[in-house]
Amino acid sequence: MPPPIATPRSRALGFGLRKARTARGYGVRELARAADVHPADLSNWELGSRVPKVEEVAVLLGQLRVPAEERKRLLELAGHAREPNWLEKEMPNAPAILTTLAEYERTAASIFSWQPMVVHGLLQTPDYARAILAYGGSPTHLVEQRMRVRMIRQAALREHPAPECSILLGEIALRQRIGGTETLIGQLRHLLDLPRRLAVRVVRFGGDFHPGLNGSFSVFEYSDLPAIVFLDQHRGSAYIYDDDQVADYKSAAKTVASLALDAAGSRAFIEGVIAELEA
Repeated sequence: MPPPIATPRSRALGFGLRKARTARGYGVRELARAADVHPADLSNWELGSRVPKVEEVAVLLGQLRVPAEERKRLLELAGHAREPNWLEKEMPNAPAILTTLAEYERTAASIFSWQPMVVHGLLQTPDYARAILAYGGSPTHLVEQRMRVRMIRQAALREHPAPECSILLGEIALRQRIGGTETLIGQLRHLLDLPRRLAVRVVRFGGDFHPGLNGSFSVFEYSDLPAIVFLDQHRGSAYIYDDDQVADYKSAAKTVASLALDAAGSRAFIEGVIAELEA
């Protein structure tokens, strides 16, 4: 058997196929029989570990009566599913695209993330998240749509088994008064109340250069599929699958982690920032 493909697009395609199937109430075997494909093939396509032909995807989407906009998106993913990396342009009116990141996080065995400027989305309070999402006068319906995605992402941390999370926050993220002082205080107190399996540590500013100064990034590790790196950008995002590039980011993660305060030191630092804000 050939090695798994499991590129960013093939996994996103799999997420979409599984969502369409379950929305119509089909089991894997039932849909496979209706579409005249082997159930094991369909399972691998939904996992993203194998890539179906575009024609095979079209048959599945027809059987599932997938709406035109989503059909177009999934067929485009199928046509490019073997490409190793993926630059995803922001499409705020496409909920399926907005939830792609949530699926990568939910299915991961472990998550490492470095966030130098703002608190990670998985850790944000509703008030803090709204202050970010509403920036620039975004329409209320769009803000609420993105808030729902935030909640979907955070809910994954309450599932069993949940991914192991190691999240490093830059000192600036803890001092930037997003939403105002009270919102920030509420956010910092929330960080102190997180369960222990969410390892949140602080990287102080003022030191020498390190690779984390180039920007935020996340590394998603999987139990039976290759790792993927996620880069969040102003008007889009990128998913990296190339082995050499992923290895570079894993090395950067180790370097930044070596600069972080330990758990007790991070907690004490956050408590100190709260005390400063309340003074």
